Amino acid sequence: MAATAIEGQGQLNSEPSQPEERAEHDLPPKSYAEAAQPQEDAQNGDAVGLGSGPKQKSAVNGFASRPLLNGQKDRQPLDEDRTIYEKHVNHNGEILTSIKPSDNYEESLKHNGQTAPREKKATRPAKRQDRTRDELASGRQAGAGWEKSAIRWAPLNVPLQRRIQTLAVLWHTTTIPLLLSFFFLLCSIPLTWPLLIPYLIYILLISEAATDGTLKRRSKWLRSSKFWSAFASYFPARLHRTVELEPTRKYIFGYHPHGIISHGAFAAFATEALGFSELYPGITNTLLTLDANFRVPLYRDYALALGLASVSRESIENILSKGGRNGEGMGRAVTIVIGGARESLDAQPHSLRLVLKSRKGFVKLAIRTGADLVPVLAFGENELYDQVDSVEHPWIHKFQMLVKKAMGFTIPLFHARGIFNYDVGLLPYRRAINIVVGRPIKVVQQGGKDNKVDEKYLDQVHQEYVDELVRLWDGYKDTFAKDREGELEIVE
Repeated sequence: MAATAIEGQGQLNSEPSQPEERAEHDLPPKSYAEAAQPQEDAQNGDAVGLGSGPKQKSAVNGFASRPLLNGQKDRQPLDEDRTIYEKHVNHNGEILTSIKPSDNYEESLKHNGQTAPREKKATRPAKRQDRTRDELASGRQAGAGWEKSAIRWAPLNVPLQRRIQTLAVLWHTTTIPLLLSFFFLLCSIPLTWPLLIPYLIYILLISEAATDGTLKRRSKWLRSSKFWSAFASYFPARLHRTVELEPTRKYIFGYHPHGIISHGAFAAFATEALGFSELYPGITNTLLTLDANFRVPLYRDYALALGLASVSRESIENILSKGGRNGEGMGRAVTIVIGGARESLDAQPHSLRLVLKSRKGFVKLAIRTGADLVPVLAFGENELYDQVDSVEHPWIHKFQMLVKKAMGFTIPLFHARGIFNYDVGLLPYRRAINIVVGRPIKVVQQGGKDNKVDEKYLDQVHQEYVDELVRLWDGYKDTFAKDREGELEIVE
């Protein structure tokens, strides 16, 4: 198709520019900018056909080219306020160059992001041909993902009482590393060495305070501190009595389950926060822990002041045969977390697996000392932490068992909440612990000087203990374990 030159002006391409007209002539799509091309040399009057001459760029090195009436081109700079801002590439690889927005653009978007309601479902962006020239096409909102974050952060306006509760639990869970760090700090000061060296010799080689059964380091003031009330109310924890206990007998309390850290046992039997002395007047109860804890500098003195003692056989026999009402242990009691480190690996929320079938050592000690057995079931102890499931990760479980066999303790891989969030950290969840103390199993003392115990009687007492534990579960599971996913399991 011929092109007609207009005198004094750039020549226009006579090809149709409308998409419908080009389709009728079987022509490919063409932009409006290509449909109108200036003539390369207007003075010669040559006609320029489609694609017959070089195309002119709309902007070169920051200058715009525009045709003049005389056919000459003039170059003028772009507006300084509209310099190139950024480039985008769409899914077809096409590059789009944006122009710097106005100064209040970012502020406007920020304000809109704060006031606009959160969209539940992202809408599909409109197609390019469906949008008008003035319509704004926006990308995703920066920072919007925080609202969908899996971590829930604690608000700033938490009541002071709850902050004190969190502080009390934080102190209890970090006591050993904090006191040990303070001890190492003292070791870095040469002036303290004349005191620290004799102290270490005393606690490692001489002291028997954790096993002699005298309980002379026990502090009633520390055990009755209001600080522990804040600790117990964090969960909250409660101690429930089924029957009264005679203060003229001696007892071995068996605490189940172990959980991860046995917070319920500490609140109920290492402090007076739950009112043990009021529920069981005349009975002095001692919570037992690993003997290795009494080799940790500074912490061992703190534990002795709380009335804790070693869980060794020597310690149990001394506590239950000394002191008390008659000087032979009457009115005394010890609390043993029966499942130990092995049971902590099965501490999964909404379940209760007790390592008890082969645990008969505490029953034998009860028969030798003539102490009645009292089963204790703590509903909610396993709910305080989440940990790696041993069934889903058998190799991790095998490694944990090797550590337990070699070192006497294990390392559960657990987590719960943090100080300032509700989903990540080593602090326990705020979930209720209900500690139910069962009926005592009367025990006839055996052993004497030869310490021999009838095996049939041992099995009989052990079975009575298990039956009472099952009775506690069946009687109170619908009250304190409504969210359970299974029944009580007694293994190993």
